[in-house]
Amino acid sequence: MDPTMDIAVVFSLLNAAVLLVLLAMYSTIVLRTRASYPASLMIFSSLLLVQNLLTAYSYLAMTNFFGATVLPYLAIISMLQFGGLVALTRITL
Repeated sequence: MDPTMDIAVVFSLLNAAVLLVLLAMYSTIVLRTRASYPASLMIFSSLLLVQNLLTAYSYLAMTNFFGATVLPYLAIISMLQFGGLVALTRITL
């Protein structure tokens, strides 16, 4: 497998890990406050978690179908999403 694809898979899995942390934080807030906004963020985090897990799986299962010219874009998208999720986690703390 191409190293660029490995980077995309690793960052997709890191995104999933950060989303699990966010999901835990939002659920704690919902249980303490019963607020609806963090509950909505829980739904958002859950859907984004499923998307990232499916993305990592598809990258691994369908590596041969991705052309070499697309791989840097896939890696960059995963890295940018990771940066956004880390910033969101930092703000939520």
